[in-house]
Amino acid sequence: MELGASTAWWVAAGLAVALELATGTFYLLMLALGLAAGALASHAGLAVPAQLVVAAAAGSAAVLAWRWRRPAQQGGRSPQADPGVNIDIGQRVSVPAWSGHTARVSYRGAAWSVRYAGSDEPAPGEFVILALEANTLVVERADRVTHS
Repeated sequence: MELGASTAWWVAAGLAVALELATGTFYLLMLALGLAAGALASHAGLAVPAQLVVAAAAGSAAVLAWRWRRPAQQGGRSPQADPGVNIDIGQRVSVPAWSGHTARVSYRGAAWSVRYAGSDEPAPGEFVILALEANTLVVERADRVTHS
C-alpha cells in the first residue's frame, strides 16, 4: 500500500494533535491546522510545492492569529491578580489598624500580611483584595474598587 501526499499530511496533522495533547502546547494545534490545509491542498490536486506554501501560510496565519488574540483575552492581568486563578481576588477584608502601608489581618481563619496598593495613607476599614504576592494580600479601599 502506497501512501499519497494527502495521507502523509493527515498523519502529520494527527501527530501534531497527539503531541499537543501530550504537552499542552496550544500552538501545535495551530500548526496542525496548517498541516490539514496542506492535506486539503493535496486533495485539490495542487503540486507539492504549492501544498507546502498553503500549509506554511495557513499554519503561520493560525499561529499569528492565536498570538495576537491571546494577550487581549488575558486583559494584561498577572496570575497574582487574576480572579480566575485565585479565588481570593475581589474578596473583602477588614483592616483594623495600619502600620504605614502594611498591616496584619485575620482572613479565612489565618493571619495574613496586607499591603496597601494606594499611594495615600490608609485608614482602618473595609478593603478589597487586588492581588496575592506570596503570603501578602495587596488591597485597595473598598469604596475605590469598581467591579468589572
